[in-house]
Parts: sequence; structure tokens; C-alpha cells
Amino acid sequence: MILVLTCDGDEHAEQVVDLLSAGGADVVVFDPAAYPTQATLEIAHPETGPARRVLHGGGRRVALDEVTAFWYRRPMNPVAHPEIASRPYAAYVEEECRVVSESLWDSLDCLAVPASRPVIDRAGRKPYQLEQARRLGFELPATLVTTDPETFLDFYDRHEGRVITKPVHGNQPEGTDERFGRFAAPVSTADVGYAGALRFCPVIAQAYVPKRVEIRVTVAGTRVFAAEIHSQVSNHTKYDWRHYDPGATPIMEHDLPGETSARCVALVESLGLTYGAIDLILTPDGRYVFLEINPNGQFLWIEAATGLPISAAVGDLLMEGKKR
Repeated sequence: MILVLTCDGDEHAEQVVDLLSAGGADVVVFDPAAYPTQATLEIAHPETGPARRVLHGGGRRVALDEVTAFWYRRPMNPVAHPEIASRPYAAYVEEECRVVSESLWDSLDCLAVPASRPVIDRAGRKPYQLEQARRLGFELPATLVTTDPETFLDFYDRHEGRVITKPVHGNQPEGTDERFGRFAAPVSTADVGYAGALRFCPVIAQAYVPKRVEIRVTVAGTRVFAAEIHSQVSNHTKYDWRHYDPGATPIMEHDLPGETSARCVALVESLGLTYGAIDLILTPDGRYVFLEINPNGQFLWIEAATGLPISAAVGDLLMEGKKR
């Protein structure tokens, strides 16, 4: 049995679940947001014998100890019953439910894709990723993480102003009505005038690395799928391909050298993951430079553009289950 934890409308999960079901797999899709209002979770430890973990939801009783693999894809947190009108009490209930559900997923003795939530959270921290990548021999851009304005200005001068900055973790403040996204961006002379504001919040600063193309490497288990993103043909994507310009940004399959491919697999494994989406730069002189890894990165857009069978590889990984 395969368990997929995700929210409604997740096209990536739907694609893989369809492939798994077509292959005869027993797949259960569950979003913890349904707990405790529309579903129940039980963890029982008898005086003797093994523990028992059960999910009741969607008219089905699921013995979670029979799960051979689960995909921690895009689950939402539990939501308190609407009858709890007090927001502080509702928040308390939701936290209690979150701890129960996360403890349950973490305790399952089976393959986790990409990993359990604590491992995903740790692997998603950019400073930690950079250190792991450096140890494995990836080339990195000169990088500084700081809240010290003077240290930042020294870094800026050392690299003659050819510096980009990016957020350490999130790129959009939560709980606000404003639409604000923070991506990788070059530091302008106007930005330098506000360097003193760094004392309020850390930032990642990196020396700008010239790009021939950007490389998206998707690793599923030990299978590697590389695509090149021609981000330099459009001003929208020059510094960050996530400002995707569909009409002017070609994406195609990339032939990644064996050594770099093996290093990508090693990075995913060193972070405790079974899946990861890695961003590299291919420089004009042919060097591969590591930027970051997303433990739960999207892949359908790469699959649609290149025909690379990433969905099938994720399905195969889940089907392997405990054999891994």
C-alpha cells in the first residue's frame, strides 16, 4: 500500500497516482487538513505486541502499518473544527493535531519520499545545503550569509559590485495581505545605500556567476534527469529562471557529465532524501556551479517541456517501497 500526503488540486500527485493505479498499486491519498474534522487518526500501543496505527477517512479504514512507502508531497496542516470559534483555542487544537499526525508519519517503518518532515525541513535550509555540497566537491559561488552591513559592503567591493542576494529560506511573508515575492536579484547601487537594514534580517549574498544555461537536475532515488533552461535569452529570467517567460525561455534535455550526475545523487543521499530538485549553473567555460536544492521541487513543467519520464520514476520509487 502506498500513502500520498498532499492537498487538493496537486497535479503532480495526480499524475503519479494515476500511473500507480494503472499499474495495479493500492494508493491512498490523504491531506492532514481533513484531520480531525473529516478523518480520524489512531496510535495504539498495547501492553504487548506491536503498535497499531490507523487512519479512518473517505469511508475507508487504512491500517497504516501496512504502508510500504509514503510520499510527503504537499500536505496541509490539520484544521480545527469550525465549532471551535476561539482562534487561540483553535490554534491550540491544530498544533495538537499536527504533532499527532507528524509523529505518526515519522513512525512509519517504510520508504519516505522525499523524506520525513524533519529531514525535509533540515534539507531545505540553504546554508546547510551549501555546506553539504561543498563537502561533496561541488563548486559554489563565493557566498556570504550575514546581518553585518560592513561585512556585506566589503564583500560587495571585493566582487566589484557583481553580487546577487537571495532570501535565506522563505521568499514571501506569511500572514500578510501584500503580494510580495523575494527571488535572487542583483544588488544595485541604490540597494547599497540601504545596506544598514541588514542588521534586521540575514541575507545570502553571492558573487554573480556568468551563465551559459541553468541546469535543473531532478533526482528520484538513483535516477537522474537533467534539463537545461536557456534563461539568458530573456531579461525576465536572467538572474532567476523562476520569473519564467514561457514564450522566450527554451527548456530541453541536458547531457549531464557522469561525475556531476553521481555528485547530485550523493548530495540527495547525504541530505537524507530520496528525491531532490537541484539547481546548477553551467558557465560559458563549461563549469557546473551549485546553487541550491529543493527537497520537494516541482517537476511536471520539466517533464512537459522535455519528455523526461520523471513522474514514472517517482512512481517506480514508491513502488519499490521497503525493498530500498
